[in-house]
Amino acid sequence: MQNPNSTHPFANVRWIWMNGELVEFEKATVHVLTHALHYGSGLFEGIRCYKTRQGSAVFRLPEHLKRLENSCKVYRMEIPYTREQLTQAVFDAIIGNEFEACYIRPIIFRGFGSPGINPLPLPVDVVVAVWPWGKYLGDEAAERGVDVQVSSWRRFSPASSPAVAKATANYLNSQLVKVEALTNGYVEGIALDHSGNVSEGSGENLFMVADGRLLTPNMASSILPGITRDAIITLARDMGIEVKEVNMPRGMLYTCDELFFTGTAAEVTPIRSVDRITVGEGHPGPITQRLMGEFNGIVRGEIEDRHGWLTPVARVEAAARS
Repeated sequence: MQNPNSTHPFANVRWIWMNGELVEFEKATVHVLTHALHYGSGLFEGIRCYKTRQGSAVFRLPEHLKRLENSCKVYRMEIPYTREQLTQAVFDAIIGNEFEACYIRPIIFRGFGSPGINPLPLPVDVVVAVWPWGKYLGDEAAERGVDVQVSSWRRFSPASSPAVAKATANYLNSQLVKVEALTNGYVEGIALDHSGNVSEGSGENLFMVADGRLLTPNMASSILPGITRDAIITLARDMGIEVKEVNMPRGMLYTCDELFFTGTAAEVTPIRSVDRITVGEGHPGPITQRLMGEFNGIVRGEIEDRHGWLTPVARVEAAARS
């Protein structure tokens, strides 16, 4: 396998951390009979490293690794590395590839071994990849907002598959939501939960503003407990904005004042319309803009990191040298 052409996101990736060491990009491979490839037995995270005014820094790394550990716990997958070793793996991958800003993908999965559904006898492989990744939903999304549809596909019931675990298998459902939206001319889809209430996007949490309050679906609606979601709730409360986690009927999507996605890849992305019904005034509303400005200011180092969310890469690099 060769590195893709120069326009591909992976073009400048030289190293991938794999099972304890940095491996050349083209050598970071698995067997075609790997259990995760056949049965979806993988857990992963999406994390961002930002280029701030003070240097490169990773956003909420401990929280992401804690969620990864919890995901593995749900699926009885014992991670063969400590939190400290995984933290160092993330920074080794960033520093080894000489990226100032990048997306970070740790993934833990059942590897090659005996056939069959039973994952317990199989080895656990751990990989950390990094690559440059810009605006997930488009370069103009933050300014103009995006057009979305309510998907015909529902999120799975919590009784059938735990949404609290960020499992690779869950994203087959997300692909159905995403592909349907793209095929129908939208940027993204919004899935409803098993009861018909609003859940989330294919890969994003959802917030709405109604009568000055910030509302978001609760955990019972088969949502992933997003790290960026939590950050926005924290920032909103810092600003004195009332926040409520609720059961959100579909109709509220069409009558709310503002609507936006959050996520590691999407960051804070305003929604302009749902099913071709304009949201509010058809452009990012005042509360969305305030939260987007505060979030972007913190991750760029322009506003004080008062919650300690950023871990500087330089500090880790210096410690490794000493």
